[in-house]
Amino acid sequence: MISPLSHEILIVDDEAGIRELLSEILADEGYRVVLAENAREARAYRQQKAPALVLLDIWMPDTDGVTLLREWVSAELLTMPVVMMSGHATIETAVSATRIGAFDFLEKPIGLEKLLTTVRRALRAAAENNTVSVSLSQLGNSSAMRALEHAMINLVRACAPILILGESGSGHATAARALQNAQLPWVTITPQRLAGHPLSLLEEAREGILYCPEIGQLTRVEQKGLLFLLSRFAKYEITLVCTSSEPLGNMAAEGEFDPTLLSQLSAGILILPPLREHREDIPLLIERKWKELTEKSAVDGSLLASLSPEALTVLSNAYWPGNIDQLYYVLENLALLKTEVNDVMTRAVLGESLVYQNKGVPPEITAQFLELPLRDAREAFERYYFERLLATERNNMSKIAEHAGLERTHLYRKLKQLDIRFTRRQSRFSRKTRATTPHSD
Repeated sequence: MISPLSHEILIVDDEAGIRELLSEILADEGYRVVLAENAREARAYRQQKAPALVLLDIWMPDTDGVTLLREWVSAELLTMPVVMMSGHATIETAVSATRIGAFDFLEKPIGLEKLLTTVRRALRAAAENNTVSVSLSQLGNSSAMRALEHAMINLVRACAPILILGESGSGHATAARALQNAQLPWVTITPQRLAGHPLSLLEEAREGILYCPEIGQLTRVEQKGLLFLLSRFAKYEITLVCTSSEPLGNMAAEGEFDPTLLSQLSAGILILPPLREHREDIPLLIERKWKELTEKSAVDGSLLASLSPEALTVLSNAYWPGNIDQLYYVLENLALLKTEVNDVMTRAVLGESLVYQNKGVPPEITAQFLELPLRDAREAFERYYFERLLATERNNMSKIAEHAGLERTHLYRKLKQLDIRFTRRQSRFSRKTRATTPHSD
């Protein structure tokens, strides 16, 4: 989850004219400002909230600013940068305040450019020091997921819009929710509000996240509404998080997606890897989903299947064109079998029927081969070819040898070379059948 700093600035000064002048300048720049005319009011405010920055006058009638700064340090309340202000302070006083913990010192009268530059530097330094944590453990613990977490953290610190891209089923919503903070607003964009009342979203999502799932499905009018809001997000301290499983670049080229909106979102693009590119996470994902299914079956009293090691191997090696979503749907299906699930059952549920009428290679398997070097692709195809024959012919080695155009001895050697296991018991059953059935091979 993220913990963004609020860009609320507390101005503490006993001179009303200075408070009002600084407040007007900062408000014009889009900051929210809170005013305190003495240390007592500032102390009470800090007990309730943590501003992003404090502009603190040194000389005040009740308690001077340096003393208040020391109080905050002792009470561990100095969690924000503090910029001291004074028209009469000596260099020694400014140095002393800096040693205590002040970020900088501004001498009155304060110039406009000097004020804004100091405020920006202080807020940037606070953002860099702010602890941001993002966990994508729900999608896996591989190096690919760790790299994605790191990229997410950098975008959050930069206060940039975030666009999560990837194949369908690869975990867009889960990745987006990893950015959610329970203490801050999370508002999901609806097309109706974008087209009709976009400004109402700003106040509702202030300091939080505005979430737009599958942004490619917005109409051009709705896209214009989102683009209209983008320029106002900084003032409301809103982080925009969008997802898409569609090729937005192609859509923009074809006039189906606003190129200006895509350009502004492109600085914060995150690519979710397809499941086949982080296969090492599959066992963990299976274990987690199976545990969830087990707990559910304990509640409703249903019998849950068990997965054999061979079934796990098939699941780990499958291509998964539908990614994590497809993996979970398959596991839910297997759980309904209410028996030990073997590799043959698993292939059947994956769509690899025991009686496979189409002798061609499924397109997802072809795509998988094309990712491999020639030697590896040939071996992978041979393994697929013979595993398919074993399933189709139910381990009848005579039929498999005849179909493949190989001698039985060569067939056994090839299966051993490819490390393909088959059930000898089923093979003996086939031989017994041949001895008792006149028309068997």
